[in-house]
Amino acid sequence: MRSFKTYTPKTEQKSTASAEELAQQIAAAYDGKSNAQMLKSVLAEAEKSKRAGTLSNAEIDAFYNAFAPMLDSSQRKKLGEIVEKLKKI
Repeated sequence: MRSFKTYTPKTEQKSTASAEELAQQIAAAYDGKSNAQMLKSVLAEAEKSKRAGTLSNAEIDAFYNAFAPMLDSSQRKKLGEIVEKLKKI
């Protein structure tokens, strides 16, 4: 995965994806991976995209809003902390 904006699953190419679709694609791509592996990879991509100017705070919020319902309360809290960190970059 090179960036959040350009990520599409290998089996299906779409021109654009909503934040909800993106969250589902990312979840599927990391199915079976440990939380630590997934978190490290997602954070690295998000930070790289944010620094490159290809990921906005609004997109980060949309990702959080789409992905958070799939998490338990402690995971949601951790994701919220990560979102705030990314928005400060």
